[in-house]
Amino acid sequence: MNKDSAIKKYDAIIVGAGFAGIYMLLKLRKLGLSVVILEKADQIGGTWHWNRYPGARCDIPSLEYSYQFDHDLQQEWDWSEKYSAQPEILEYINHVADRFELRDGIQFEEEVISANFNDIDSNWSITTSKDDYEAKFCIFATGCLSVPNKPHFEGLENFEGELLQTSTWPQDKQDFTGKRVAIIGTGSSAIQSIPLIAQQAEELFVFQRTPNYSIPSNNGPMDKALEQEIKSRYPEFRKENYLNGFGIAAISDESLIVETDIEEVHAQLEENWQNAGLGFFGGYADVAMDPDANKVAANFVRNKITSIVKDPETASLLAPDYHIGGKRLCVDTGYFETFNQSNVHLIDLKENPIKNITTNTIESDRVYDIDTLILATGFDAMTGALTSIDISGRDGIKLKDQWKSGAKSYLGIGIANFPNLFTVTGPGSPSVLSNMMPSIEQHVNWITGCIEWMIKNNKEVIESSKTAEDDWMVLVNEIADTTIFTDTKSWYNGSNIEEKAKAFLPFIGVPVYTEMLDEIVSEDYKGFIFDKTN
Repeated sequence: MNKDSAIKKYDAIIVGAGFAGIYMLLKLRKLGLSVVILEKADQIGGTWHWNRYPGARCDIPSLEYSYQFDHDLQQEWDWSEKYSAQPEILEYINHVADRFELRDGIQFEEEVISANFNDIDSNWSITTSKDDYEAKFCIFATGCLSVPNKPHFEGLENFEGELLQTSTWPQDKQDFTGKRVAIIGTGSSAIQSIPLIAQQAEELFVFQRTPNYSIPSNNGPMDKALEQEIKSRYPEFRKENYLNGFGIAAISDESLIVETDIEEVHAQLEENWQNAGLGFFGGYADVAMDPDANKVAANFVRNKITSIVKDPETASLLAPDYHIGGKRLCVDTGYFETFNQSNVHLIDLKENPIKNITTNTIESDRVYDIDTLILATGFDAMTGALTSIDISGRDGIKLKDQWKSGAKSYLGIGIANFPNLFTVTGPGSPSVLSNMMPSIEQHVNWITGCIEWMIKNNKEVIESSKTAEDDWMVLVNEIADTTIFTDTKSWYNGSNIEEKAKAFLPFIGVPVYTEMLDEIVSEDYKGFIFDKTN
């Protein structure tokens, strides 16, 4: 494709038109800056555009998974379900874009190929699949779960049937009636899609490497009385949630399992199982900290699985043997019950790894004839969206090289050697261990405030110091080491990607993180260097 000869110049370029990107656009426009979003898809939505597999829905309640920056927006939008499905979330983000007249600031079908910092004029040069751009600020709103992981399986390239991936699902509705379907993976997308695929498929073969803990969503139509009650006190409701450790309602961090009568604990866990969704994990403060307390909660869920799944061998395979919450906890609608259907079969990949894929078969413990193969193999999480782009900072240093031994960031916002570059919910921030919506707003507001401060104080260039960055990641890991999170292989620490450096990346503790962000601002952005010259 021929590119326009003229370089398109802006004050700021945003990469990604999901929830973070469009709010960033709104905020920077209000500063009076010239801004454009570069988006590789043909529409708004980010992860909610690409992840449209059967059953795709948010695992955070609808009344929390929404913007809070505009009072009227909060009041006028009504959700249809307790947990919103992908189509409704996509409708919501499009409504926001239109309501605030943001669509004209987005360039669609422009995949960012490279972003290079120019040491001489302190500008970013961005090359896309269509055009060349230049801007003072470059802001990556590319999301934590946006680059699919497509692992290698011997012979996959030879498969001639229908090949699908949950993270890049076709826009056309898929019909599995009468088909023999195989799905590889039992993470969140598989847990959500398997019950619906099983309703159609003649045979469904589920290939599982590692089982997952999942809590029933008990989803249903929105309780309109509850919705109106929360709308009447939305500011207080949001504040209460954000003061909790993970920034999510119904998560309490006060009671301890080890200090509570076991019968009372079991009764509370039962109530949480029935009502709390992800809140199950935070029902007691010590579940995330104390292995003994965690074991009580984990055993409760394991016993639930064995009571739901009728076949003892299948139930045993579906029951995880690691800390609950060590991998991302899932929320489901009838997932474990699905394995009681005669057309659903579970294959243990640890015992029987995939040996080969042919034009129409998968060979594991036996040869499975299939019509459709679905890869539910997750993402190159946290860093993949950044390292997949050729990003060069000061003195031409490549981000992927700098992060080869493990990603480092200051606050999940700034990166040493990459001036005037910001990341929204990047590595080193609460991000995936929080409600992403308020975390997105927090970062966008912080970045906007920082740029405004720079303008008022005649600062041209901002860059996180190497010392601040190193110290911050030490803190991230010190906090993580006091919890159960580092004892489990997960995408939190890159263990799902063979060639990726293993490092725990989320900051644990939303209230503490918020206090530290505010403190850094109050000290004129402590840890950042302004107007550095070579």
